[in-house]
Amino acid sequence: MERRFALRKQAMLAECEVSPEMFRGALERLGKFSEPFAELFSHRTQRRHAEDYLSGLISDLERKNVESIAYGHDQDRSHLQHFIGGAEWGHQPLMMELARQVGQELGEDDGVIVIDPSAFPKQGKKSVGVQRQWCGRLGKVDNCQVAV
Repeated sequence: MERRFALRKQAMLAECEVSPEMFRGALERLGKFSEPFAELFSHRTQRRHAEDYLSGLISDLERKNVESIAYGHDQDRSHLQHFIGGAEWGHQPLMMELARQVGQELGEDDGVIVIDPSAFPKQGKKSVGVQRQWCGRLGKVDNCQVAV
């Protein structure tokens, strides 16, 4: 490896370090952020499932699947699995609340947001989301992975 690359890599890694102070109050901030979303669920049990699922995702559980999260909250897994995978609840109010929060935090009267997909040519079966799709870098449909 070139010395120049090794030095740049070290500098980049040093910039990526997150100090413990960044995490102070994170749970409280996440709770405050998620409250308006939980209130949009029409049933109390849906709100509880949403809170349980979110808290399970940020917990110290070794596996962050629905079954582990449900058992971690001393629940039957089928209820949480139904909430996540089968229950019908409108996503539109949740998306509107997210848009409201983003607009309030980042919005400006003359601002715009640009979302630009990037495609990466891939082969094999070990990367998530690889399939035959439009790959802009190649200018054609081919096996690739798309990120935004």
